[in-house]
Parts: sequence; C-alpha cells; structure tokens
Amino acid sequence: MAILKILTEEDPTLRKKSRTVDAITPRIQILLDDMIATMRRAGGVGLAAPQVGVLRRVVVVETEPGEVIELINPVIVEKSGSQTGQEGCLSLPGRWGLCTRPDTVTVEATNRRGERFRGTGYDRTARCFCHEIDHLDGILSPDVADRMLTREEVLAMMEEDDD
Repeated sequence: MAILKILTEEDPTLRKKSRTVDAITPRIQILLDDMIATMRRAGGVGLAAPQVGVLRRVVVVETEPGEVIELINPVIVEKSGSQTGQEGCLSLPGRWGLCTRPDTVTVEATNRRGERFRGTGYDRTARCFCHEIDHLDGILSPDVADRMLTREEVLAMMEEDDD
C-alpha cells in the first residue's frame, strides 16, 4: 500500500465534482487500500478520493479503530436529528470549523466486491459521512461551517473533552 499525497485547499481539484465509478476494478481496490493507509498515517477518520487527487466517488471512513467503511458511489438516502461540533479536515491542516450536521445518516453505496449496501452512521460517523460525501461534490467544511474556530477555541474544546 502506498501513502498518497493529501491535497490542501489551494488545489483546485478539491473544488471539482467527482465522477461515478462505473466498475469495481483492481485499480479502484488499490485506491481504497492506499486511501486507508493514507488516512491512518495522517491521523484522520475519513478520506475522500478527491483529497488524494482522484476525481472518483470513493470514500473511506474509520471512526472506530479497525472498522473501516468503504463507500463507492455513496448517496445519502436518509438523515435526521442535528448535532453541532468542531470539524477538521486533512486538506485544511490546522483549521477547524463549528459545523451543524445530522446526527443520523443512512447511505447507500457499493463495496469493493461490487455489492450494493445500505449503512447507517450515528454521531461522529454521521458527521464523517456528510463531510466526506461533500468532498465528492467539491464542497469543503468552511463552506458549510457555522463559523471557523480560532486556535484558542479549538484548544479550549479539546480541554473540555478531556474533562
């Protein structure tokens, strides 16, 4: 598995809409493996293919260690509730926003074996589904943030979480 370069917000690729994956090829499976390795190395909980320069509708999410969710051509089919919290992005290092997202999100997608499935994420996973699927449409977290946070606010929130 290769560690891929994560694009940062200055790269115009991140503002483009990704194309549908028409067939699950070995190349797509390698992309999934490389994205997982890259996400883990960067300390993230989600990564979308455009963040590594590939304009395909492919996402990986790992909000619980060892439980990777691979989404090919994901579509949000249901969402409910509301949660507001800090949100970071591997493509925006050192920047955090206060974002309101649904607290339950159901997606339909294809897995690496070409099987369609439906999965529901709650809390952090719901937030991650929304964030990563936004990337597939060229949307970055500051576009949906209620407001961007200062470094001091982020540190204060982290201290609160430790209590």
